[in-house]
Amino acid sequence: MKYTQLGRTGLKVGRLVLGTMNFGPQTDEADSHAIMDAALDAGINLFDTANVYGWGENKGRTEEIIGNWFAKGGGRREKVVLGTKVYADMGAGGEPWPNTDRLSAVNIRRAVDASLKRLRTDHIDLYQFHHIDRATSFDEIWQAIDVLVQQGKVVYAGSSNFPGYKIAQANETAARRGGTIGLVSEQCLYNLVERRAEMEVIPAAREYGLGVIPWSPLQGGLLGGVLRKQVEGGRRASGRAADALADPVLKGKVQAYEDLLDTHGIEPGEAALAWLLTRPGVTGPIVGPRTADQLASALRAVELELSPELLTGLDEIFPGPGPSPEAFAW
Repeated sequence: MKYTQLGRTGLKVGRLVLGTMNFGPQTDEADSHAIMDAALDAGINLFDTANVYGWGENKGRTEEIIGNWFAKGGGRREKVVLGTKVYADMGAGGEPWPNTDRLSAVNIRRAVDASLKRLRTDHIDLYQFHHIDRATSFDEIWQAIDVLVQQGKVVYAGSSNFPGYKIAQANETAARRGGTIGLVSEQCLYNLVERRAEMEVIPAAREYGLGVIPWSPLQGGLLGGVLRKQVEGGRRASGRAADALADPVLKGKVQAYEDLLDTHGIEPGEAALAWLLTRPGVTGPIVGPRTADQLASALRAVELELSPELLTGLDEIFPGPGPSPEAFAW
């Protein structure tokens, strides 16, 4: 595993991030533990989750699975940089109730304690805001985080799904208040198909020293060889990939993408991850394996070198929007 620093911090993290959203809903606890063991053995040290993962009646279940894995000992917790998120409505006694969601100081305090209990740990290394909260000021948010840092419950704060101007607001407020270093990372939707983050989100993150952690690096499986799999195994695309393939223009681009990679002898999913690792500001993409084989494929991407010719070909198929304001002005 190759390592880099998370944004402007001194924290070293691997170039791949283990996403755990499938743990519980699609991968049972035993297999989830096996995947985490394999990830740790491979040198992946940043594990990402969220308080709401497990979803519906089972929200919080993913954190519990990770907590049970930590409880096995063997240095598991000490080796992991643990990230979780706050924003979604977790309810009170399982029922929706005021102040059980978003980023009020009250909810942040309660949500941290609940996550710590499920995760069976005494601190969260990277506490991330899962979405912007238009009703809560950053002064209030940072006041809550300052207290948690002083209590030793949180080490760093990060964002997810923030637009560029909110990254700027958050860190300008933190700088004015003092006492906190502000956001150190941003998790955003970013891949070959979806490159709008290049307009303002990634430039803002780089300007303020945030590490960029792309989620959905394969665009819901669309970049993982979906058309080849349909031909070879009769496996039909589902979910976001199926919706995307209904667009004949995008389907043509995906076919050109797979054809290009065939000529270079590279697996599509591995190429999509390797491409992200070439992008300025990217710390490491989140991979969410459902099986050990999927994890092994992702790990190969770290060592994959994409030629200048191939990178040019990828840009021709999936051109980015360009930086702001040139993307929408002269």
